[in-house]
Amino acid sequence: MKMSWKFWLGIAISAGFFAWFLRGLSLAQVWADLRAADYWYIIPGVAVYFLAVVARTWRWQYLLRPSGQIPLRRLFPIVVIGYMGNNVYPARAGEFIRSYVLRRDTGVPISASLATVLIERVFDGLVMLLFVFVALPFVSLPSWLHRVVVASTVLFAAATVVIMAMALRPKAFLAAYAWSERRLLPARARPKVGSIVERFIEGMGGLRRPSDVLMVFVTSALIWLTETTKYWILMHGFPFRVDFIVLMLMTAVVNLATTVPSAPGYLGTFDAPGIKILAAFGVQESVAASYTLVLHAALFLPITLLGFYYMGKKSISWADFGDANKRVAASSSASPGASEARL
Repeated sequence: MKMSWKFWLGIAISAGFFAWFLRGLSLAQVWADLRAADYWYIIPGVAVYFLAVVARTWRWQYLLRPSGQIPLRRLFPIVVIGYMGNNVYPARAGEFIRSYVLRRDTGVPISASLATVLIERVFDGLVMLLFVFVALPFVSLPSWLHRVVVASTVLFAAATVVIMAMALRPKAFLAAYAWSERRLLPARARPKVGSIVERFIEGMGGLRRPSDVLMVFVTSALIWLTETTKYWILMHGFPFRVDFIVLMLMTAVVNLATTVPSAPGYLGTFDAPGIKILAAFGVQESVAASYTLVLHAALFLPITLLGFYYMGKKSISWADFGDANKRVAASSSASPGASEARL
């Protein structure tokens, strides 16, 4: 299979992150710490993690209300397949896969579904920044982390403004789009692109009222607090203790870092920042490395294996996943005469 330049860029970035955290690290001591860990804590940790996955499913159901009432039991496998796709494909392709499977199973247009996924990602980013700002009065941030926080704040603030404009003022946004369309797009492309934009705006219907915004934000905060609880539970299998607020900071930083292109599974981009955060708060670096690697595996393996199970149960092939990404990638260049049922 031919790999794109994005794949190789992700590999290079992951290699850079690995080089960062391996510098000066005793692999023999990391192995000794891994052998001494108590892995029984993984069981309750994984159970708590799947509570967060259920909460994510409920949040998605809430955002999808304008497209119909879809039962949680139908959405949960799709969410799991999407997160499995994020773990095994680069560039968060699982988000496209999730929208594709939802389209196949329920008929919800991919463009409308992708709008809800975008909302989720923006609110997740805002909660990560909230975690950082909550931790600021209690912890001293390394200089490199200050730069990450500033860049992330600018990025997610801009994304929030755009999302709120699209969700709360859809007519004004569509009018602005129509003005731009007449000046920037070829005439034959306008019907297709316009249809996709309209469906995308329809997908923002779950945020039409301020109460919807509050509901999604509070749910997102609860999701990430639940996931941080998994970090806290697994910590008890290793010889260190830090305050819960430090683990909130770690949760925020490693997940902000995974927005950077990387090898599949967020290799390196998850691990290096996690190790450096714990080391900054007095945790021995080999212990921090062993804990972070086990945490990463405990986040990666259960949902990936369950995703494979649901993939087989739904008779979804790897070719379907490739088709999902091709359809989304081709949507902006499709001719007006092409079938619009795909999106």
